[in-house]
Amino acid sequence: MPGTIAFQGEPGAYSHEACRQTRPDMEVLACRTFEDVIEAVRDGRADLAMLPVENSTYGRVADIHRLLPESGLHIIDEAFVRVHINLLGVPGTELSEVKEAFSHLVLLPQCTRFLRENGIQGRISSDNARAAREVAEAGIRSQAALASELAAEVYGLDVLARHVEDADHNTTRFLVMAPEADFSRRGEDMMTTFVFRVRNIPAALYKAMGGFATNGVNMTKLESYMVDGHFTATQFYADIDGHPEDRAVQLAMEELDYFTSELHILGTYPAAIRR
Repeated sequence: MPGTIAFQGEPGAYSHEACRQTRPDMEVLACRTFEDVIEAVRDGRADLAMLPVENSTYGRVADIHRLLPESGLHIIDEAFVRVHINLLGVPGTELSEVKEAFSHLVLLPQCTRFLRENGIQGRISSDNARAAREVAEAGIRSQAALASELAAEVYGLDVLARHVEDADHNTTRFLVMAPEADFSRRGEDMMTTFVFRVRNIPAALYKAMGGFATNGVNMTKLESYMVDGHFTATQFYADIDGHPEDRAVQLAMEELDYFTSELHILGTYPAAIRR
């Protein structure tokens, strides 16, 4: 039985597209917020959660790093989804008829060149898929949406222009999360993600990171963020190459543990092909 995977946003959102690409056989459940996505898995309405963590253009997705450690869920997979932005219009509309394009605040600046060259005014919407739905509902030929091709399919819109984003590298990394951890080796190259807080001693972070260097463990990401609204309470989020059972990783994690007050492994999972 394929099951259900939950995502944040409306049908046709890029998170929906990530679900289709990575779990095509699963039913999807659209949720209003990231917290709702997590709760859907917790209460059994969904089997998995699809959560975006970072984008190559605008960086870290707000709130995700704060939510992951408290979610009670575990990372079992990752996915990299190329974000192609398309201009979607009412069926039969010509590009020259479009005067306004609606989309999320983050997407609009990524299409500045296209909008300027075509004399289109960008308008802010709370969600790109919602913008597509509202354009379809309004049926006004001068109004269009900047969204995914999946959104065009979902809401019956025409793709008036494909791949209108300024940058050709726009990619979002997603994490697939489950109620139970899976530490089995499901790929040749594995990743491990964890969060930690260092002890309040001089050079604690420097010393904690030393174990990864001396044991030859590649750390692909290290980010800090405040917790509980305190400037002095800093938590770190890290991704490393390897599996917790690898001897080099074991030694590095043992050294990390000595210099930390908290250490929580969020999951280990196969490295995505696009990594």
